Amino acid sequence: MIYKDLKGKTAIVTGAGKKTGIGYAIAEKLAACGCNVIIADLGKAPTPGESLKSPTSEEMDAIAVELAGTYSVKTLAVAVDITDNKAIGAMIATIKGAFDHIDILCNNAGASFGVPNTVLGYDEAAWIKTIDVNLFSVFRISRAVIPLMAGKPAAIINTASRAGKVPPIFNSAYAVAKAGVIMLTKTMAKELGGAGIRVNAICPGQIATDLEKWRFGLEASFFSTTIEEREKEMCKTIPLGYIGPPREVADLVAFLASESSRYITGQAINIDGGQCMEL
Repeated sequence: MIYKDLKGKTAIVTGAGKKTGIGYAIAEKLAACGCNVIIADLGKAPTPGESLKSPTSEEMDAIAVELAGTYSVKTLAVAVDITDNKAIGAMIATIKGAFDHIDILCNNAGASFGVPNTVLGYDEAAWIKTIDVNLFSVFRISRAVIPLMAGKPAAIINTASRAGKVPPIFNSAYAVAKAGVIMLTKTMAKELGGAGIRVNAICPGQIATDLEKWRFGLEASFFSTTIEEREKEMCKTIPLGYIGPPREVADLVAFLASESSRYITGQAINIDGGQCMEL
């Protein structure tokens, strides 16, 4: 569905620099709705031996050019380290030079470090880094962007996870961080509602991304099986029986950014094929 009320609005999407990720799917969906889109990601050269390669600035620029050409919207690619306040400040300065107002913020960037591991065996530095990237960054980015939203209705959508509600094995730091994102979402919704800023979280389950494939690879190695078998076992836990494509998540984000959800705030909405069913 195309939400026509999003046309002409401006959105920031973090973690949007890889075409195989949820962030890109969100950026493309918003652009299809007529949004100007700011692609924010790490934008660095791959580190030798890195399991999940970060997008380069060149790759991010190519995505921005493609979206602008395909959907006739204004785009901007900005490299930013979401764990560094100085880098975030530089990103904001760049954005101010191109746009005078932000209507939508999608805090989507995330990663997991030091896994698989038990709580007792978890490296402390990896634990802290996981919390920093997945939770503290949502606070940092939101604090920096909210002043650019003043004066008009706006929407913030934070990417949490089913892991923030249902504990996974051997990935405790990520689960704790995502649970924190859910509570941060709720507190922000209470604080910002009077300013006309709605804040919601999405809680994806198994979504077909590079991160998901990487996770299945780790689990396959840990359980001495194959990636395909791990995927089959996971699908058995999903009532709808399949791993969702990123576009399904993007559709939910567009709805939460649009006027169609104008009376929804402070919610953490599952998108997981029915894995997590709550009262």
